[in-house]
Amino acid sequence: MGICHLLNDSIQAVVPAMFPILEKSMGLTFTQLGIIAFSLNMVASVMQPVVGIMTDKKPMPFALPIGLTSTLLGVLGLSFAPSFGWIVISVLFIGLGSAVFHPEGSRVAYMAAGKKRGLAQSIYQVGGNSGQALAPLITALILVPLGQRGAAWFTFVAAIAVLLLVYIATWYTKKLRFDLEVLKQKGKEAISTAQPHADKLVLYLTLLLFLIFARSWYVSGMTNYFAFFAIENYGFSIQKAQYYLFAFLVSGAVGTFFGGPLADRFGKRNIILISLVGTAPLSILLPFAPPAFAFIILALTGFILMSSFSVTVVYAQELVPGKIGLMSGLTVGLAFGMGAIGSVVLGYLADQIGIILTIILTGFLPLLGILTLFLPQDKK
Repeated sequence: MGICHLLNDSIQAVVPAMFPILEKSMGLTFTQLGIIAFSLNMVASVMQPVVGIMTDKKPMPFALPIGLTSTLLGVLGLSFAPSFGWIVISVLFIGLGSAVFHPEGSRVAYMAAGKKRGLAQSIYQVGGNSGQALAPLITALILVPLGQRGAAWFTFVAAIAVLLLVYIATWYTKKLRFDLEVLKQKGKEAISTAQPHADKLVLYLTLLLFLIFARSWYVSGMTNYFAFFAIENYGFSIQKAQYYLFAFLVSGAVGTFFGGPLADRFGKRNIILISLVGTAPLSILLPFAPPAFAFIILALTGFILMSSFSVTVVYAQELVPGKIGLMSGLTVGLAFGMGAIGSVVLGYLADQIGIILTIILTGFLPLLGILTLFLPQDKK
């Protein structure tokens, strides 16, 4: 499942990776690039909780390969899109595939987790973050030399993912039958859906989603616009700027992996707090750092910030037991959605006040992590 997540998100990463190419070849503004990111992420965001609610009621194992087929069609359309409008339509197909894949992928990871839910979710999420981390390399090695048509190569990546997901869907179906037999033998009392914080559940969920909002806006600012900042501030080429972004994303993938086991040991709320508050000094310093130091700061920032990515998913699943798909859809889907809104807002801001000042202001977002102190401690 982690490998499929890598393949899915590497395809999705093609879209922001193409921004410097599209900006030059089609003369798109930062606002138009933000609209493309908004179209991709908003469909995934809105649809993920809907898919989660549906599959909580009736699991649909073969929705996984069907969703990736939609992604395959989208990336094929993106590679041959002749205009801004066709690009938006193509990324809608990619977003729809992502909306189906993520909540069901989280469910499969949960089903396979045993008692190590943080570790299992990290293995699943690190695949996705690794796929996103490939975006700068995709730009530097494929899209810069081949241009927009180079995206067509990712139809083969999507096809591999579809085949793997057919295998996983078969396992998923057998696991559902097995669990149903166990449930019949033990009785319905074997499944607990008690909500220990029912009286303040809406408040806690709202606060958790707000923290995801802060993290997602910062990550969106880095992934979509840091390359432009590096080109303007340091005089980098497109390729060199992508290597800096690659450092941020790869260290984020590593942080995602270590965050789960650390949360299993030290508590999920503690890791969420440390990841956001610990990032703030580095993110504020980053725009003022010289190039070599900025590379180190980017790597550290990615590691610390993304250590809470999988942890927030498991924290939400345990906060609202029995709603695995819905909580996965809300936490992961909201990350896409907030990133989508952030892409548009930050793109508009960059057009108005300049890319350098926009990146400076973005660095203050992780400070909002102090609000984690108002969340309940997770207990065994």
